[in-house]
Order: sequence, then structure tokens, then C-alpha cells
Amino acid sequence: MKVPFGIAQIGKAFRNEIVARQFIFRMREFEQMEMQFFVRPGEEMKWYDYWKATRLRWHKSLGLGDAKYRFHDHEKLAHYANAAADIEFEFPFGFKELEGIHSRTDFDLGRHQEFSGKKLQYFDPETNESYVPYVVETSIGLDRTVLAVLSAAYTEEKLDNGEERVVMRIPAVLAPVKLAVLPLVKKDGLPEKAREIMSGLRFDFNCQYDEKDSIGKRYRRQDAIGTPYCITIDHQSLEDDCVTIRERDTMQQERVPIANLREIVEDKVSWRKWLERVES
Repeated sequence: MKVPFGIAQIGKAFRNEIVARQFIFRMREFEQMEMQFFVRPGEEMKWYDYWKATRLRWHKSLGLGDAKYRFHDHEKLAHYANAAADIEFEFPFGFKELEGIHSRTDFDLGRHQEFSGKKLQYFDPETNESYVPYVVETSIGLDRTVLAVLSAAYTEEKLDNGEERVVMRIPAVLAPVKLAVLPLVKKDGLPEKAREIMSGLRFDFNCQYDEKDSIGKRYRRQDAIGTPYCITIDHQSLEDDCVTIRERDTMQQERVPIANLREIVEDKVSWRKWLERVES
């Protein structure tokens, strides 16, 4: 690997001084995702600014609301740092830290080198010199991110007809269940057609099949668990091989060919498509 490059990992972190409170926001044992990005001395601020902007863009791409994020730049720095900032998210209990971004100079590798007695210098073929790389670190709490998604997604909504619904507006790319397959009634060959469609989609997406109660109640159940799309099979489906696909957040419905279902859903829930949009 040539500098600059990064190493990312996820794992357990522990804080034995924490007084547990605020649900999963602050715990003694938690999941942490972090990256150490190694750079040339003197270029750390360029990369620090780069990762601040890149990480904020990643968070906003989830669609939880741009106004819910802000930077908090540290005025008091650790003795080894020359820049530090937090990305804060507006939780129900106020703005709190979600991710930290720090320029840690050569402190980490320098201390390892000092106490291990092993050289951790990097020879840079472009500058023809050896140096201890500087580190820009990004560190995000996975538990806090889950809480951010859930708290932003939970909505109690009053509809135009006076009814109320609870809907989890989880970003489609993160939703545990991607779609539900629903025959309009439990007879006339509709369940068989629905099962056939389910069989064609279940290896690509996490699907649920539901034929109990009215279609309205089934829609509400899927709204409450955050399923982005519901596919309804009716009597006309047996004639034209088309189904109705319903979008969770807008409740808009569209008639589409069964043959196009996989492509339509893939475009909405695919990690690949989402990452391409983030990087564009």
C-alpha cells in the first residue's frame, strides 16, 4: 500500500467510566466502526477536511434529514491532536455526537515505535524520504447510528381520511424487510399467484408473505415495521401479469408488470445503487 491509504474495522469498545443511561446511546460496551487513514506529514489538514466533508455526505445520503446533522469543532484538543470535530445528530433528547473525526498527527505510530522498539517508518518513493505517517481517524458508534435511524424513522401520521398510522420511515437500503407480497383475497387463485411471485423474489430480497385480514390492515403492519414496498396481487393480475406496487412513505400505488418487479425493487433498495449515488 502507498500513502495515503486507510484501514477500517468494526469491533467492541469498552468505557468503564460510563454511567449507563439514555437507552443504547451511552453504554459501557458498544460497537464501534473506525478508520485510520495514513497520510504524509504536512498533508493531514487537507485529508482531515476531506474526511469531514465525505463522512457528512455519507450520513446525509441516508435520507434522515440534512437539518438533523451539524459539526461541532473542538476548541480544546488532546495533546496529540491538531484538529478534531464531531458530527452531531439531533436525537429526541437533543444534538449529540454520532461520529468523531480527528487529526492525530504521528502520536499513535510514534508511541508504538517508542515502546515496541520496532521502526514504523514508511519510505515514500515519491519524496525519497522515510517518515512516521500521520493519522486522520474517523470513529462512529454503530449503536448510536441505529438509534439515529430508528428515532428519525418513527412517525405517527394522521391521514386525510381521519385515520392514523404508525410508520417507520427507515431508508429502503437499511430496511430489514424490503417488500411484502400480498394477495388481495385468499381465494380465486390469488394466493397461488402471489406465492409464485414470492418464489421469484425471495432469493434477491428479504420478503414477507401475508394474506391475513384486510389489505388495509396488512399495509399498516408493513408500515409499522418499515417495509418500503408492498406488492398486491388482484384478479386483474391473473389476466395481464401486472401487480400494484405501493410505496411506504407516500402510499402512492403504481401498476407494473410482474416481469419488471426485480429490477424496480433492486433500483430502490440496492446497496450498490446507493453507494454509486453517494459517490456521484
